[in-house]
Amino acid sequence: MRKILTALAFALIAASASAETLEERFVTCQACHGEKGQSETENTPSLGGQQAPYALIQLFMFREKLRTFEPMNDLAKALTDDDLRNFSDYIAKIPKPVPPADAGEPARMQRGQALAQQYLCNNCHKPDFSGNDNVPRIANQREDYLAKTLGEYKDNSRHGYDGTMADVMGSVTKEQIADLAYYIARLR
Repeated sequence: MRKILTALAFALIAASASAETLEERFVTCQACHGEKGQSETENTPSLGGQQAPYALIQLFMFREKLRTFEPMNDLAKALTDDDLRNFSDYIAKIPKPVPPADAGEPARMQRGQALAQQYLCNNCHKPDFSGNDNVPRIANQREDYLAKTLGEYKDNSRHGYDGTMADVMGSVTKEQIADLAYYIARLR
C-alpha cells in the first residue's frame, strides 16, 4: 500500500507542479484526503474543518521529516513557508467531515463518552472536539485513523508537541482506544 501511495504522490507532484492556483494544487491532497476534505482512504485523516495552526504545524513537520510518512514527506518537501501557510488556511475553510450515517451502538457510545470525559479529551480538543489552534479537530474523523493514532501515542511511536498525549494514553487499554475512536468518529 505504501508503495502505491508513494507512486501516486510522485505522479501528483508532477501534475501539481504546473498547477497555478491553490485550488488546482490542492487536487493532489484530495487524492488521499478526499475530494471535499472527508477521507475515504483507510487510515488517512479527513482534513475538513481542521484548524489552520494545526494544519500548518503538521505540514511543516512533514516537510522537515519531523513526522514521517513517505508520501507526505515527498509531497511537502518542495513547499515553501508561504505554501505551508496558504495550504493550512485553505484546509481550515474546507467543511468539516460529516458523521457516519450509523449513529452508533448506544452502549458503546456511552462507554466512549465516559472515557472521553474520564481522560479529559474535551479539555484540549474542546467540548465539541472541534480542536483549537494547534490541537486537531477529531470530531467525525475516520474511526480507523483515530484508533491508529491513539495506539501510536500509547506505544510512543507517534510524538506530539509535548508529552501530553503519551501521558494520557499511558493507562488507556486497547479496548478503550476502540471505544474512544468509535465514539469520536460518530459525534452528532
